[in-house]
Amino acid sequence: MNPHRDDILLVEDNPKDVLLIQRALRKANISNSLQIVNDGDAAVLYLSGEEPYSDRTLYPLPVLILLDLKLPRRSGSEVLRWLRQQPLLKRIPVVVLTSSKEYADINLVYDMGVNAYIVKPVAFNDLVEIVKTLNLHWIVFNEKPQVETA
Repeated sequence: MNPHRDDILLVEDNPKDVLLIQRALRKANISNSLQIVNDGDAAVLYLSGEEPYSDRTLYPLPVLILLDLKLPRRSGSEVLRWLRQQPLLKRIPVVVLTSSKEYADINLVYDMGVNAYIVKPVAFNDLVEIVKTLNLHWIVFNEKPQVETA
């Protein structure tokens, strides 16, 4: 892991949500690199460092994962389950950022070890406040765990 980068991995399949999150990060003056994958299988490939994400200088391990739940190929909960079973990666903080307010979804991912669960807001300014808060909590003030690669 490159200790000088604090990349965020966004796992989101909706292009409009990706654009909104990118805009919210810019408006909040958050300069962390945002790596983006669009489905659950790509998230697993990225995190495990498999092709096409094998170059860790281009695709470093993130310090935070923003994970949507409703993803093609492998759901967000399946990605989380896989991640928490990886001895070298399981400490990476994961924040679910989704449109679901269902207690079944919330309880399931907390049982699997998610660090936070946030429902995507309707108003853009609320999204900006959320990314500011995530940045302060998870990037600025949070002591990051050691995460290793094999």
